[in-house]
Amino acid sequence: MKMLYQLLCFPSFPAGFTSSQASDCSYLGLLNYLNLTTTNDVLSIMRPVKNWTTSTLVQIDMLLYGILQVDEKSQTVTSHIWFQMRWQNEFLSWNLSDFCGNYMITIPRSRLWIPDITIQEDASDTGSVQNSPVVTLFPGGSVFANGHQRLTFTCPLNLFLFPFDIQKCAITFSSMNHNDDILKLGTRSSDTTLSSISERIMITHGEWELKTIDVFKYTPTNDSTTPSKLVYMVSIMRKPMLYVINLIIPLFYFLLLDLASFFISEARGEKMNFKVTILLSISVLLLILQDMLPSTEDNLPMIARFCLSVFTLVGLSVLEAMLVSFLIELDGHCDKRAQSSVNTQEELQLEASHHQDPAEAEEKGQGNPVPLDGSGDHDLLKLILEEVKAARQEAGRQDKDQRKCGRFKRLAEITDSVFFILYFLTVVIFLVYSSIVWCENCFTRDDH
Repeated sequence: MKMLYQLLCFPSFPAGFTSSQASDCSYLGLLNYLNLTTTNDVLSIMRPVKNWTTSTLVQIDMLLYGILQVDEKSQTVTSHIWFQMRWQNEFLSWNLSDFCGNYMITIPRSRLWIPDITIQEDASDTGSVQNSPVVTLFPGGSVFANGHQRLTFTCPLNLFLFPFDIQKCAITFSSMNHNDDILKLGTRSSDTTLSSISERIMITHGEWELKTIDVFKYTPTNDSTTPSKLVYMVSIMRKPMLYVINLIIPLFYFLLLDLASFFISEARGEKMNFKVTILLSISVLLLILQDMLPSTEDNLPMIARFCLSVFTLVGLSVLEAMLVSFLIELDGHCDKRAQSSVNTQEELQLEASHHQDPAEAEEKGQGNPVPLDGSGDHDLLKLILEEVKAARQEAGRQDKDQRKCGRFKRLAEITDSVFFILYFLTVVIFLVYSSIVWCENCFTRDDH
């Protein structure tokens, strides 16, 4: 990785400079010539320009070679970065021919002035930056300083399309003490080159994949006291397969099982238990999702809406099953009451027949079989008519009670059928809408 970056960033020199004949080919001679053998505090404390009005251009190239963690709760990203700074030192230069073609020399970092460049979004622990103890100096006065860091930086994550989301995080380099007139920031390599190298040397991805690295230079126009800024916009894409298997597919299956539960007979009493079990299973998935997503998210993510919608649909299905079960039980209670009334009527009739005096009935049958006058016929016909009317009223009341009892069962069947149709249509529309939203995002991811 280091050799690749050196080939990319280090300047090149003519091939024939090694053939020059010089009187001094030692490093010591070059250090004596540059006045670096003795303590020279001026080079370490002073910005290396001969005219203080001259600004110093610091070129920063950053490579991303590891994406360790993305914490949705704290809105931070942990990664490994390697950066190189380049600036010009006007006091340190030499001719190649005078020193046997020596084209570079390393100097302890503490001996030279180093730009005070920091990362604004840095939230790392102390000691996460590991700078190279030496800097590299080239004949024209170019100074290169390398370093790498386990960087934890803040990033506002947009989780609306979780787990099919693409996050764009900014890493902003700026000076702590120098404004834009004194210290200007730029890059040596293009963002396309940096993205390509980062993808090739990437050590660990985890559940994330690097898409692009875009570089933006912010230069203040009106306020010269504002420091110059160099922004690396890193685009990373989540690998969603694990979340699809653990969350989306189980929720889809639970929804299908709830639809299938409508074909379970209410008479066996298993339908309600089955639906409640599905509802509790979805509650467990909601608890798992709660541990993943931050509670401060303003825009509810699509997967949270998906879980909440499935939970609501299954909850309504449970309420409908409770209503249907209540209507069926009410109809059964009415049937029992009607049957009890019929049995009571029959028992009363049997008891009346049993207590009737047989001798009296025989005397009535043998006394005057044929009435002597017309008044007896009239009373007999009147008695028969009253009994017929009473029988018709009793039969009508029983038919009315039976129709009333059957009405609750028919209402339960109609309610179940209508709710199933509406429930099925709602589920289809909801699944189509969710698929369209997520598929559009998948196409966008592929385009990137």
